[in-house]
Parts: sequence; structure tokens; C-alpha cells
Amino acid sequence: MAVTLGQVARHAGVSLATASRALNGSARTVGDGLAARVRASADELGYLPNAPAQALARASTATIGVLLHDIADPYFGALAKGATDTAADAGLLTMVLNTGGDPEVELRCIRMLHAQRVRAIVLAGSGYTDPGATAAIDAALSLYRAEGGAVTAVSDHGDGYDTVLPDNRGGAAALTRALLDLGYRRPAVIAGPERFRVSAERLAGVADALAEVGLTMDQIRVEEAEFSRAGGRGAVGRLLDGAAGGRDRDQGRPDVVLALSDVCAVGVLAELRKRGIDVPGGIAVAGFDDIPLAADLAPALTTVRMPLLQMGAEAVGLALGRQDDGPSGPVRTLRLPVEPMLRASTGTP
Repeated sequence: MAVTLGQVARHAGVSLATASRALNGSARTVGDGLAARVRASADELGYLPNAPAQALARASTATIGVLLHDIADPYFGALAKGATDTAADAGLLTMVLNTGGDPEVELRCIRMLHAQRVRAIVLAGSGYTDPGATAAIDAALSLYRAEGGAVTAVSDHGDGYDTVLPDNRGGAAALTRALLDLGYRRPAVIAGPERFRVSAERLAGVADALAEVGLTMDQIRVEEAEFSRAGGRGAVGRLLDGAAGGRDRDQGRPDVVLALSDVCAVGVLAELRKRGIDVPGGIAVAGFDDIPLAADLAPALTTVRMPLLQMGAEAVGLALGRQDDGPSGPVRTLRLPVEPMLRASTGTP
């Protein structure tokens, strides 16, 4: 069995990144003593350098990769624009890859970008809750970073990554408080898929605000749906038809539906219109993200404003900074505030 770079690193008592730089000819220098130790371990173990790895360490292309869940979703479209504009200002091209929110597809994309020697990878979609999927992705990214690549994330992808972190939990709590202050007392929530970390963060924020007025999540109706227009339509249909995940029919019709994604909320509005239910007179509706069309809907959508263009831009900025600092620099987290935007869909002029 071939000796791996990781085995050489362990034998020499150095990090994988240091071993890679010592053997693969990276522009980032390693001290003579460390380099000699790594080379001695490689000789003793019979390590054969990987030619593509050496090429990546010596130089990368003038390209970055951006991975997102759904390019057709305006949320991801805005993130991609912020990222591509910033990359272009730095003289870089951007490869935007659509994963469909599937961790297996994401893993293949990471490996492809690694093989293409891109300068940086930006994870613009939510992280996954499945530990197995997360471990596989982390392992692929560790190999990429050990050979000179930079990785940044938008939202939580676990420890060890430079991250642009919008306040998903705080934003959901603030919006829920605002709805309670407007007098709504029978909220229903359309949550995102359990496989995404951002879904749990936003749902936790709703729970935080409800707890402040003595309510629990068991006392409201919650439907899980994909972050899509069809997901929103189907979820509100189940809520109205009394099929809300097995909850009791006698909880009554909600007075406000909080969809934890604007695209979901667009589907909610469409389904309520189809059923002849006035918004907000019959049922109020709120979303999350403040995608560009949210204020132009009829009625205009109450939501949480996320700085989407800035999020994409800052992620690329962190990646380029990591290229300058090297892999041993401290992990950086850029926290961005969000704010509720109250509009006509919840009865706010």
C-alpha cells in the first residue's frame, strides 16, 4: 500500500500542511530543520510525491470556486453576485457550482475544484447536520487546504473554517418578537429541512422568542419543507388542512405563518391566494432573508433582512486574506447583524 502524506507528517511530528509545503515545493517556505526532518521521514517510509499535489502547492489558477445549494434561489443568486463581483475586482474568475443541497454532490464538487487547482473554495450553502456527511466533506477540504487552497464558509460549517456568520438565530428571535408585539398569538412555522444547520438555527431563534412569553414549540404548529416555492405551498396547505405533522386539528387556523425562507413565503402567498384567503386580514405571512423581490410582492413581505451581497463579498475577502496569512493563521469569524423588516404582509404599512 502506498505511503500517504499524512503518514509522513505523523512520522516527522509536523502538520499535514507543513509536510505538504516541505515536499511539494510550496511558495510558503518551511524552516531548513523542519524541511530536512520531513524529507528524512519521507525517505525512510518510501513516500512517492504526488505530481498533481506538487503542482497545486507551487501555483494555483486565477480561479475560485463557489458552492451553493440552488442558483435559481434569489438568496443564493445574491450571495453569488457578491462573491463574483469581489473576485472580479481581484482579477479572479469564479466557478459557481450548484449542489442541490446534496452532501454527496458537494463532496464531488470539492474534489473537482481541488483537481482544477482553484485558489479558494467558498461554501455558500448551509452546513449539514449529518455527522458522516460533514466528516467526509471536512476530510476532502483538509486535503485541499494542506496543498495550498483556502476555504471560507457562509453560515456555520463547523470548527476550523474562516466564516461569514449572519445572525440566523437572533434574526428569527427578533422577527418572532415583532410578530408577537403586533398581537399575533397563533403562529405557525414553516421550517427548513433538518439536514441543514441553518434550519435548526432559525427554529431555535423562534423558540427563544416564544419562551419569553411563556410559549413552547409544542404549543405551535411546525411544518418542515424544502426551501422552495413548492415547499412553501405544500407546507401551508398541510397546515390549513389540519395535517401539520400529526398535530391536533383543534389547535385552530394560525393567524400568522412564519416561513423561515422568503422563497418558501412566496409559495405560502401563492397558496393562500389560490384558496381565497386574504393576507394579512385572514392570515398574515412573514419570511426570512429579504431577497430582492420581497419588498415588491403584493402584499410586500415582512422578513428578516440579511446582507446577502455583503455576505458573498466578505467570504471571498476572507479567502484571499487566508492566502496571504497562510494556513497556520488564526481562524476568523465575521459576524454580520440582521434586522426584521415589517411590511404589509403582517399588517404593517
